[in-house]
Amino acid sequence: MDKLNVVVALTTRDNDYQAEQAVAVADMAARLGVKIQIIYADNDAVNQTQQLIKIIQDSTQRPDAILVEPVGTGMPQVAKAAVGAKIGWGIVNSHPDYIPELRRGGAVPVFSVSTDQSEVGKIQGKQLGVLVPKGNVLYVEGPFSSTATQQRTKGMLSTKPSLVELKMLKGDWTERSANRAMKSWLSLGSSRQLEIRAVICQNDAMAMGARKALDDLTEKDREHWANTPFTGCDGVTKTGQDWVRRGLLKATIITAAAAGTALEILVKAVNAGSQPPESTLIPPKSFPAIEELRGRG
Repeated sequence: MDKLNVVVALTTRDNDYQAEQAVAVADMAARLGVKIQIIYADNDAVNQTQQLIKIIQDSTQRPDAILVEPVGTGMPQVAKAAVGAKIGWGIVNSHPDYIPELRRGGAVPVFSVSTDQSEVGKIQGKQLGVLVPKGNVLYVEGPFSSTATQQRTKGMLSTKPSLVELKMLKGDWTERSANRAMKSWLSLGSSRQLEIRAVICQNDAMAMGARKALDDLTEKDREHWANTPFTGCDGVTKTGQDWVRRGLLKATIITAAAAGTALEILVKAVNAGSQPPESTLIPPKSFPAIEELRGRG
């Protein structure tokens, strides 16, 4: 039997979690004897769609399956085209509503694997409750089109302290985007009138980007922000977790690299000749643990 051939479509190179995804899926592929091709969309949903359509339409080099972390929507038309071409379809960190319909034919595996994004948000809300029980907080979201963004925000709102007032900023999961958003907000006259008690970001890269925006402030203004906690998500060992240990971030949330898990699930399904579970959720965890964060005061 020839090696299974899988395309792994990730969102961007400019993100530590996506880099971790690439490492995890490459390690899993080596362990399972699978051939993979990793492509990146540069955070452009149109580009990602075009990349995958080109792959699907090339009948001479079609892969056995595509694992994709979508930049925006779940790409229903692309998914339908893939399944129609007998290419398996695995969605990472999203669960679009078309999956049950595409699974009915049963010709190829169709499934999703995701960190429990709602639980990520709930943990952020709990971290916030320990760090800032009341006051104004900046909350930096990912792109609104992302289901991870929406679920993280919804989860956070369900557990945040009622006396915390959120000021929302937008990023695109990259350090650069949060740096721009933070600088833009700091340039507003109204920003000086608010006593911001914390900066909570939906991933670690954006947390560091927001933090670095403070470098352009006057020494007096930087001192004003000196004790303001910054938190993120993803908790990659060499970045997010390290930044917490070094005191650059107050906390993060460890989310496993779902692409590696997705590849393992795909291979098991192919070997068994059956559909994998429709949806697999990977539980996140606070770093440090909420009890430890509380103990640090």
